[in-house]
Amino acid sequence: MAGNWQAGNLPAELTSLIGRENELEQVRRACRRSRMVTLTGVGGVGKTRLALRAAADLRSAFTGGAWLVELSPLDDGTLLPHAIAEALRLTDQTTRPMAEVLAEHLFGREVLLVLDTCEHLVGACAVTVETLLAAVPGLHVLATSRRALEVDPELVIVVEPLPVPAPGATALRGQDAVTLLVERATETMPTFEVTDTNRDDVVRLCRRLEGIPLAIELAAARLRDLPLGHLADRLEDRFATLEDDQVLDQEADPPWHQALRTAVGWSHELCEPAERLLWARVSVFAGDFDAEAVRQVCADERLPEADVGLLLDALADESILTWLPTGSGERYRMLDTLREYGAGWLRGLGEEEELRRRHREHYQDLAVRGAAGWLGAGQPAWYDRMVGEHDNLRAALESALGERDGRAALDLAGTLAFFWYGCGYAKEGRHYLGQALALDPAPGTARARALWADGLLAATQGDAAATEARADECEAAADDDDAFAALCVKALRSAVGVIRGDLELAMVESEPAYVMRWSDGDLTIAGLLALMCRAVAHTVGGRADEAISVLEDLRALCDQRGEQSMRSHGDLLRGQAELARGRLDAAVAYGQAALRTKRRLHDNFGIGLTVDLLALGAGAAGRSERAARLLGLAQRIWSTHGQAQASVPAWVAARQDCERQARESLGDDVYESAFRAGYDGDLDAGIAYALEPEGEGLPNV
Repeated sequence: MAGNWQAGNLPAELTSLIGRENELEQVRRACRRSRMVTLTGVGGVGKTRLALRAAADLRSAFTGGAWLVELSPLDDGTLLPHAIAEALRLTDQTTRPMAEVLAEHLFGREVLLVLDTCEHLVGACAVTVETLLAAVPGLHVLATSRRALEVDPELVIVVEPLPVPAPGATALRGQDAVTLLVERATETMPTFEVTDTNRDDVVRLCRRLEGIPLAIELAAARLRDLPLGHLADRLEDRFATLEDDQVLDQEADPPWHQALRTAVGWSHELCEPAERLLWARVSVFAGDFDAEAVRQVCADERLPEADVGLLLDALADESILTWLPTGSGERYRMLDTLREYGAGWLRGLGEEEELRRRHREHYQDLAVRGAAGWLGAGQPAWYDRMVGEHDNLRAALESALGERDGRAALDLAGTLAFFWYGCGYAKEGRHYLGQALALDPAPGTARARALWADGLLAATQGDAAATEARADECEAAADDDDAFAALCVKALRSAVGVIRGDLELAMVESEPAYVMRWSDGDLTIAGLLALMCRAVAHTVGGRADEAISVLEDLRALCDQRGEQSMRSHGDLLRGQAELARGRLDAAVAYGQAALRTKRRLHDNFGIGLTVDLLALGAGAAGRSERAARLLGLAQRIWSTHGQAQASVPAWVAARQDCERQARESLGDDVYESAFRAGYDGDLDAGIAYALEPEGEGLPNV
């Protein structure tokens, strides 16, 4: 079923787009004429800005919105469908191929996808785009790449540099290259203007930079420190010695435009030695990064930690880095072209391997600290931090796998179990865990932890066979005295019991967790999972009072640490148990408490289950229209998650009963109208509706 989506995720423009009126119209016409348009051109020529403005102009023509997918941080082409799904806010966790899930999800919608920076993933982009275009008639793709994707029916538009004035030109008004130089210069020098005195130098500068926007912006950033004439002279000198530049010659792909090489190399020369070294070293980061990560990865005796903050500010002032203020602090980002230049210098310095190792170790340490802090009061902050570092976590994993360092990859992928599970990346987690497990088959603690992580993710996908297999492998790989691994095996097998509806298996395998004398340091996802499976088995088996006893123990354990995610799972299960006992007000109160937490933690899987529970509660109370609307809302959520009700037989059957009763009570027309109101409406408004008070005197949970 196709609901009404938000308009998309296109970012706000932070600076004005200079010129490009003709190109914009050309791109708009091309997108109306062809479902596949690729903007090509040299680095720094403005392909991304042009694509984003064109997409913003076209957005109203696409009922499903316009969505940006940034590909520059992605190294593994097999994860391209995952990156698209992430941009679309699709969190499918089934075992189906993500390209197939995307096609099903997009079918029936009119959507514009903007795939930005495709050149390093041309093969993967071509395959994915061809698949999606064939399966989704309403899909249009606008790509930016230094090379064409060569897919049918691709229409290629070459983006040229901005027009530059003729030698000796006196009338510069309307000359786009000059306009860009002046506008960017006045951002830091409000009094800058073109005069009779500096006109020749302005013309000389714009012509030497051949109208390439990135080159012009780098030059404009230097006008604060250098007189215009001196700056133009320095560029002339740089151009004359360009053939001696060996760093960029190492970059066989992409080809570097001569003017861009001139501007980037000249900007590099104007940097202080410490700035040049930091420029090279931060090239190991993917996407954006914070100052603390830079200190940990880049600082040493050559680059003192105390100097890093000022050096980052200097590179931002010089337009080498982009400063990104966020809700969680300051972050920085580097354009791909400038990162490639820095990476070339890093190789030339012989530091690439060392810096990549430091990068891996930093994110391994972050993963260890995140795993330790996840089951605690800082859980929401850890969620935000880890999601913000997703690109760099991927880069660290790719680095370890590329080095064929199976132990490092196992350690990192396995330690990130809380991230894959708690932040909604089960499918991607299994991708990395599978590679790491294949690379290092040696038994031991690292392998046992990785097998547990993969089994946990398989359980969230409702894949009982894979969960059972990983439990067996974990048991075989673990040391005989590894109590944690033993608990993990039991938790996985109890989850298998729940998924298959084998209540006896769930009870037997969850027994060790239930009888444990828990201490603060013992609290783990494995133990809490086993307790939850036991509670489900009790509820489904008609023993709601016993389920509530288990859930009270679970809640107390979570409250001791201030843990919220697993506690909200417990509240959800408590709501199911209270519903089984006929205590409808209590069931709704626990369900709404769970929903508030799951919404804060962006837990779509939990949100779907909780809205289902609230629909069941409304149906049991005779509020059939509310039940139908909540069922529609839940189905909307499941459509972006994948495995409805985690395929647990009892949960599937309960929802089906609720649907049947509501339809019988309302009649088909009224039921469908209420269901569509839930499915098609705004998601946030729907969740607010689910949280509305249903009656007087609801218990305070």
